[in-house]
Amino acid sequence: MEKEGMNGQTSWKSKVWINFQNRIYFGIKLAYLRRNKLNQLNLLLTMKKVALLSVMILGVIFHSNAQQDPPSEGKGSFGIRGGANFFNWGGSDISSSDYNNRVGFHAGVYGTVFLGEAFAIEPGAYYSVKGTQNDDFADSRAILNYIDIPVLFRVYAGDGFNFFAGPQGSILMGSTFEADVLGNTLGWNTDAINDVDYGVVVGVGYNLPRGLNLQASYDLGLRPVFKDSDAEVYNRGFKLSVGISF
Repeated sequence: MEKEGMNGQTSWKSKVWINFQNRIYFGIKLAYLRRNKLNQLNLLLTMKKVALLSVMILGVIFHSNAQQDPPSEGKGSFGIRGGANFFNWGGSDISSSDYNNRVGFHAGVYGTVFLGEAFAIEPGAYYSVKGTQNDDFADSRAILNYIDIPVLFRVYAGDGFNFFAGPQGSILMGSTFEADVLGNTLGWNTDAINDVDYGVVVGVGYNLPRGLNLQASYDLGLRPVFKDSDAEVYNRGFKLSVGISF
């Protein structure tokens, strides 16, 4: 009887200890999830502040440009630009044979501030449709809509050519998966995509008369596309653009 009582007491203590451990585990997990959510919120707020700052910079450039002669070296200019996107998903967890470039578009505004005869800084804000196309029986695809906010540094090489590179932040505006089944297109929204993306833009441009300009660029996404996932899947793609500076 005494042995049984001791075993019962030990069992009771074991249950209390296990319950205590579970509480600690779930407490740590809840704290981690809250901190992760807070970090994502802070990053999103930072990107929105950057977007607002870019718009303010563009507004100042437009206002000053409206009160002066056509832009020249040492001054600023304001412009609009748009074109085609050819985007795919890249990364070590993506097979290039399973996915194809998806054609989208981008359109927005930019401002150029000249730092001398051969250098300029160019912030911008563009609505940009990215994603990927899956090579499967349902022709499934991901459609990701972003606001891209690049800050480009341009070097003018003469004869109209310039080269540029710079960081870019992107705010997700909407994400949809689609598939064609039995002649019908099925689509559903998803919240599995990260709200903020960031990366690097590199490219080459050419200035034409009357403020027209052409450029080709490559977007190298550096943040994984999916939330709460270790999968190395990134937005990668080319842009072909035509713009005009006022």
